[in-house]
Amino acid sequence: MDVHGRIREVLAETIREELAPEHQQLSTEDLIKALRQRGIIDDVMKELTFVTDVNEKEKTLSPKPSTRIVDREPPALKRTNIDPTRRYLYLQVLGGKAFLEHLQEPEPLPGQTCSTFTLCLHFRNQRFRTKPVPCACEPDFHDGFLLEVHKESLGDGSKMVDATTMLSICDPVHMVLIKTDTFGETTLVASYFLEWRSVLAVENGITNVAVELLGVGTESKVPVGVLNIRLELYPQLNKTLSPEVTNTQFALERQKTAEKERLFLVYAKQWWREYLQIRPTHNVRLVKIFAQDENGVNRPVCSYIRPLRAGRLLDTPRQAARFVSVLGYERALLIGGGGGKQEQWCTLLAFLSRNKGDCEDHANLLCSLLLGFGLEAFVCVGTKAKGVPHTWVMTCGTDGTITFWESLTGHRYIHIPVNPDATPLVEQAKALHPYRTVGCIFNHQKFLGNCQPSDAVEVCVFDLHDESKWKPMSEEAIKSVCPPGTTSSVPPFPPLCASTVDAAVASNEIELQLRILVSEHRKDLGLSTVWDDHLSYLLSPALAAYELERTTGISAGNEEFQDAVRRAVPDGHTFKGFPIHFVYRNARRAFATCLRSPFCEEIICCRGDQVRLAVRVRVFPYPESACAVWIMFACKYRSVL
Repeated sequence: MDVHGRIREVLAETIREELAPEHQQLSTEDLIKALRQRGIIDDVMKELTFVTDVNEKEKTLSPKPSTRIVDREPPALKRTNIDPTRRYLYLQVLGGKAFLEHLQEPEPLPGQTCSTFTLCLHFRNQRFRTKPVPCACEPDFHDGFLLEVHKESLGDGSKMVDATTMLSICDPVHMVLIKTDTFGETTLVASYFLEWRSVLAVENGITNVAVELLGVGTESKVPVGVLNIRLELYPQLNKTLSPEVTNTQFALERQKTAEKERLFLVYAKQWWREYLQIRPTHNVRLVKIFAQDENGVNRPVCSYIRPLRAGRLLDTPRQAARFVSVLGYERALLIGGGGGKQEQWCTLLAFLSRNKGDCEDHANLLCSLLLGFGLEAFVCVGTKAKGVPHTWVMTCGTDGTITFWESLTGHRYIHIPVNPDATPLVEQAKALHPYRTVGCIFNHQKFLGNCQPSDAVEVCVFDLHDESKWKPMSEEAIKSVCPPGTTSSVPPFPPLCASTVDAAVASNEIELQLRILVSEHRKDLGLSTVWDDHLSYLLSPALAAYELERTTGISAGNEEFQDAVRRAVPDGHTFKGFPIHFVYRNARRAFATCLRSPFCEEIICCRGDQVRLAVRVRVFPYPESACAVWIMFACKYRSVL
């Protein structure tokens, strides 16, 4: 009650007592100390409730209007009481400086879209992101996050932890900075692991850190900017540690990790020498033991994989494959071109925050999800047509069935090996998959190099227990540098987040924009546009069936769709339809792509008698705000011969 009044009284009293003698300056710390001595801060903290926004998805119970105005209910705020028996780390991001690449950027005008920075954080199974701020030399980040140091889901129980126990929690706070341009394209700017435990050795449990962010990929040694971060432990520690203790702990951890990594490197070199002695031609096979992450750090490939459970966000392995395939695909290119491909395997947080990545990122995520679903899954490293390096996923059934999963498309292929010794008269199965050679396969526990006479996939036998066909690495050696069971530099996996995309609103918005674009395009050609809303609605079942087929491999409901269209198109009229699929929600970009198809262009630019046009958009949301967007253009017109 009346906190402000009480604070004023205490401050007035303190100032009278402290300032009378020689009018010295009082610092904030002195005032807070005075308040703490009188127990006021503790009272306030007991009463404090942190407010979180339940309604982030702007859930509306009313049916969605088809107009652009989205009726948004005021957010319902749910109070989350801080549990006083738990330890929390309050992390505040208080602005950035020296982002020199944005030195020349003009101040954005009100209402003008501009490029933005978003900072994504992950700590012990909790994920947060800042509000987007305009890109500038000194970006105006002002966000605070309450990180629970002890999570029941991590088996820590609800006991209060002391400083010594917290010192043994070596999970860093992983921070990823994303830039989103005016077209909605995302780029990874920086990825940083914040060592938060320095706060354990600070007297009042509050410390300010200036974090220098370095670039990614080829620029991993170039600074991109500095973030000001304030760390605060709540409740305060009764007994803080000395800086010597924390520094000694960090040094020991680094030493232990470095020693394990050194021993693994020695072992890997020995394994590679033995592998080359089997056959000299092995030196051209794609056997990848280490891969560079976005910070240019070489890590064992097995550490990029871990069984990942998606909670209630994904129900089946095939749905997981569909989800991974709708995450954007982008090759990491070198600066200066030359057609070269920069090698960069991203940590999972960087991949998910950007919502796009290379084929290796997709394969690693799909393999982790399939392992989470209880399958025996491996990532295969090899080549596809024309010798292009590629990675894909393989699962081994208990009956010996080998299935290949293409992580970029979600397609599955059953592998039936060709017998190279069979007589020419024996009919061999023709491979339907695009893969040519395979050099090695791996998951979170195993690494196997292909030592069969030929590394061609079609003749490959995936009998993984036969060491004359697959040379294994020691599982003990892999376990020493891959979690669990290691305090290595490998970051823990973040949990997947539910989609924040409202499918109905997004579908309506894209559909409206496409109608405007089509009408304008036809107007430029001197054609009028008449929309048939009934025909547009009839296209919905087809789009739902296409997505169902992509997810499950089962086609259903086509007869009803065809019957409805026949009824809607009178005798003597012609119907044409063109479905197309995208993984982004940019209507203008989608329209430009559609016009490149002669079939679609024929519908959009249709001339004739009684031309009626239709368009239907259906957005299917997946976790992490990934979306499958299906668009169907159609027209009906009287055939005049």
